[in-house]
Amino acid sequence: MADAGASMTLATISLIGFALLAGFYLTTLNALWTLISVTVTAVLVSQLLQKLRRRDALTERRVCVLVLGDIGRSPRMQYHALSLSKHGYSVTFVGFPGTKPHQDVIGDERITIIPITELKGLQVGPRVVSYVTKVILQSLQLLLVLLKTDVQSHILMQNPPGLPSIVVTWLVCGLRGSRFIIDWHNYGYTIMALSHGPDHPIVRLAQWYEQLFGRLSSHNLCVTNAMKEDLQNNWNIRATTLYDKPPAIFKETSVDLKHQLFMRLAKTIPQFRFCGERPGDETERTAFSCRDPSDFSVTLTSGRPALLISSTSWTEDEDFSILLKALEDYEGFVEAGASLPSLVCVITGNYSVDSVLQVCVITGNYSVDSVMQVCVITGNYSVDSVMLQVCVITGNYSVDSVLQVCVITGNYSVDSVLQVCVITGNYSVDSVLQVFMVQVTIVLTVYSRALWSR
Repeated sequence: MADAGASMTLATISLIGFALLAGFYLTTLNALWTLISVTVTAVLVSQLLQKLRRRDALTERRVCVLVLGDIGRSPRMQYHALSLSKHGYSVTFVGFPGTKPHQDVIGDERITIIPITELKGLQVGPRVVSYVTKVILQSLQLLLVLLKTDVQSHILMQNPPGLPSIVVTWLVCGLRGSRFIIDWHNYGYTIMALSHGPDHPIVRLAQWYEQLFGRLSSHNLCVTNAMKEDLQNNWNIRATTLYDKPPAIFKETSVDLKHQLFMRLAKTIPQFRFCGERPGDETERTAFSCRDPSDFSVTLTSGRPALLISSTSWTEDEDFSILLKALEDYEGFVEAGASLPSLVCVITGNYSVDSVLQVCVITGNYSVDSVMQVCVITGNYSVDSVMLQVCVITGNYSVDSVLQVCVITGNYSVDSVLQVCVITGNYSVDSVLQVFMVQVTIVLTVYSRALWSR
């Protein structure tokens, strides 16, 4: 039914375009033809709006969640979809395919995932021409996808990326009478500025575009109060702070499940294997846990390394050298005689193994005996098996760049997350990196001591 409606919509749009062109051509011939053309165009536009805004009894219980990115790597938008479904809404989830979404999203009967194609490797002449062509094609694709769906009461989209999704979503909401909600995760133009510079014409155009069309939304959400205040003060956009809160899928993992995870990882990752002398009565042992064969009970070993995890996608707003430099300092403390545990640093994210190893080698030559052992984990694992989690997103070193070190305890709340360094002003890159590097080093040292004593 939606496909048939979309076909009729396209046909009507084509007729409108034809009528406008005919009117433009015939204007010089006869005023009567101009009047006829304008009348036909007005009638067609009226019919089009009626078709686009046609509602039924279920319209108010339908919502579209949109992210112009990998759905599987958009956890906040997945949580939005699950929460809306839980409250009885039928959710159309639009985004790029790629990483597999959470099983709860896939298995939810109220959530329908509609994939859109990411236009990669599009080369048409100079770089600027290729970029403009990509934006135009992506706009047309997104417009057709949104018009093919049933009329939604709300469209909730993530920004960034907002080019071209903000203007397309605003247009669709205007045509169909839906309410337009933006979830502000960051500013898109600041991320572009990291590669092009803040004064680049494309960056300035992106800032103007984001500010102009961002004001046209019906409602706005953001992650922090700092972002809320910045939107209000600089762009006169009123937003509601909606903190990230772990859903029910995050719960404390038993020691037995942790041991099973460590055993699986030990098969392919040497850093998770037990390297000492094995007692004869133990059947299973990793670098972090062991199972007693007499009663099959599992315990975490007292001399285990500290396990540290950091996720990254190697995007422009992440500076992973901060963490690696902090680990170098940590190693320096150990070499100077400090009584600190060994560290196993786990890096997860959308990247190749080679890229990780290259970064580690360039930053510092670590041996197997080194205090910092870098390994790569692929797969979906609960983070509560981890002692310490580090976030190295630097953003534009302004309000949208929350630099934080988090202690993950499984079933945690927002208040239980320790924010070590939050940048809320316009600081230089060097000053921020220096402050954060010191903070990371201190936290690594303090918490490693605490975790070592467990």
